[in-house]
Amino acid sequence: MSSRPAAGGGRWVEVDPARAARWVEGFAERHGPPTTTTVQAYGLLLAAADGATAELHTPPGAPAAPDVPGFVAAATAPRRLGLLLARKGAVAVGVAAGEELVVSKVDTRYVQGRTAAGGWSQQRFARRRDNQAKAALGDAAELAVRLLLPEASSLGALVCGGDRRAVDTVLADRRLAPLAALRAERLLDVPEPRHAVLVAAIAAARAVRILVRDPA
Repeated sequence: MSSRPAAGGGRWVEVDPARAARWVEGFAERHGPPTTTTVQAYGLLLAAADGATAELHTPPGAPAAPDVPGFVAAATAPRRLGLLLARKGAVAVGVAAGEELVVSKVDTRYVQGRTAAGGWSQQRFARRRDNQAKAALGDAAELAVRLLLPEASSLGALVCGGDRRAVDTVLADRRLAPLAALRAERLLDVPEPRHAVLVAAIAAARAVRILVRDPA
C-alpha cells in the first residue's frame, strides 16, 4: 500500500485489490462504520459518522458496483488490460491477463540529449533531437498497432504511463482509435520503460485508488 498527499486536501492511498476489503474494515475501525455509501461516477463514496470520507475509485477495466462487496469482487476479478508506457526514445507495450503479463515488447531508440551549445549549433541539435523523438514515437505507434490493436476487443481498459505528451502522440495515430477509446484516465508515473517496469506496472494498473479525507 502506498500513500501520498492529494491536491486540494486529503491523501491518495493505493491498495492491492486483494486487500481492499480489509482496508475498508480498517477505515470503519478508525472512524466508525460508514453511515452512507453513495454510488459516484468514479466508484463509491464512504462517509463515516466522524466526518471522514473515502472515495473508492473503480480500477481500470472493472465494472461499476452498488456496494462495497460488489466493488471488491469487481476489483479482484481477473481482467485483461492493455499497457502502453512511453518516454522519449523508449516504449513498452503489453497485455496483462489478471496479474500475468501475456504479451509484451520493449523497444528503445536513440534520442539525443540536450546540448549546452548556443546559437546555430543549438538549433541544429534541437532539430535533430526533435526528428529522432518523432521517429521513436512513430516506431512506438507501429508497435502498438502490431501488438495491442489486435487485442483491443478483449481489453477492459488501456492503462498508460510515462510522459503524457509521448503517450498522446502515440495514440494520435488514427489506426489506434479503438485503443484510445479504452484509455484509462490515470497516467502511471513510471521510469524509462523496460521489461521490469512493464511487469511492475501491472500491479499499479490494477490497484484500487482511494482518496481519504479525515475529519476537520
